[in-house]
Amino acid sequence: MNKIKQTPRFLAMELLVKIREQKTYSNIGLNQVIKQSELSVKDARLLTTLVYGVLQYRLTLEYELKPFIKNARKIDTWVKELLLLAIYQLQYLDKIPKHAIFNETIEIAKVKGHAGTRKFVTGILHAIEREGLSSIDRLNGTKKLSIQYSVPEWIIQQLLNVVDEKKVEAILASVNQKPHDSLRVNQVKIDIQTLQNKLLEEGIKTKQSPLAAEGLIAESGHLAGTAAFNAGDFIIQDESAMLVAETMKINPSDQILDACAAPGGKTTQMAAQLSPKGKVTALDIHQNKLNLVRQNANKLGVANRVETLALDARKVQTQFNAESFDQVLVDAPCSGIGLMRRKPEIRYEKTLQDSKNLAQIQFDILDAVASLVKVGGKLTYSTCTILPTENQSVVNRFLKQHPEFEQKKTQTENNIKEQRTELGLTIYPDDYQSDGFFIATLVKK
Repeated sequence: MNKIKQTPRFLAMELLVKIREQKTYSNIGLNQVIKQSELSVKDARLLTTLVYGVLQYRLTLEYELKPFIKNARKIDTWVKELLLLAIYQLQYLDKIPKHAIFNETIEIAKVKGHAGTRKFVTGILHAIEREGLSSIDRLNGTKKLSIQYSVPEWIIQQLLNVVDEKKVEAILASVNQKPHDSLRVNQVKIDIQTLQNKLLEEGIKTKQSPLAAEGLIAESGHLAGTAAFNAGDFIIQDESAMLVAETMKINPSDQILDACAAPGGKTTQMAAQLSPKGKVTALDIHQNKLNLVRQNANKLGVANRVETLALDARKVQTQFNAESFDQVLVDAPCSGIGLMRRKPEIRYEKTLQDSKNLAQIQFDILDAVASLVKVGGKLTYSTCTILPTENQSVVNRFLKQHPEFEQKKTQTENNIKEQRTELGLTIYPDDYQSDGFFIATLVKK
């Protein structure tokens, strides 16, 4: 059993079951398994490839497995994940020989299950070898796109409401690609060029982000293990997320409310642009998440410009007077569908109803904070989703309810998508190979 337990395939199967049944986040689960199992670098890489591969292509793999198990009684989750792993390797990993995939899959079935499990798994693998896997060619429309790219049909239909089919296909193709690592330079402590040189000394080559003015993309290496990271010279943050504070055009003395602040990436980015006269008041419902905001603020050297308060953003009027803030940021809780590349399992966990429920919460937060914005002040609304239900639809509803606000065209320092006709800025995952994001800029007349 021990011999099997430490193999990347066995560990991948166990982690996939955990993600499935206990809703463990893939990135957190992987980090824990790699730490606990003392895998070699090569095996840790294979484990990561296997877990993300099955998560990214789950709908495709389930479609291919279905004909072979349709007459089987209910099979255990672990057996199903083991078979999906085998199909993923056969389909997508051409450097692993078929006999190695078959032998270890059968061995795991025998050790973890019993003789009957081994026989069942062996029979399916041999049937796959004999008959081949189902083609998607007989499918069409959104069903075909859904199985081909392993994205639920409801998400595809939502995207088709705002962009054409060619664009939807480009988005879908991009979300199964490997995300790149990006960081935001903490210019309170260091300038961009000095940080690049410092990272180069640690073997990490970086290039300027085309998207965010303070962003760098790492071409290789482990960012969180560097001396510069530990010193607070940078924070690991997606390029799209960096655009939010950038579009706010902050003045040094601004009083800012960050209504949904944790874990603090945007809080600290805003604070970095303030003088001692300015302040960010960071809210979150959960005290433990605010601890993370404080940790980040301390590490990045901006703690003297950040104040935290445990509060539901829908209840801000119990704590603050009208027109207390020059700027309010609502980086709203959302479905996270823009993060599919980084968190592949998110696409299977959410439904259209979840998105609609979140849209109501998003509206309620905007509605609650509206009175706190000074006349001439700015309310910025952002989400890490690409679904229209949670983005421009929420803004339109808010503007109807609050005619004292006007939506202005959202502008970034690098003039991203400057030619667009829409006022809001939507970054799709295929645009810059970053997370999907939406930002709207609302000014109080």
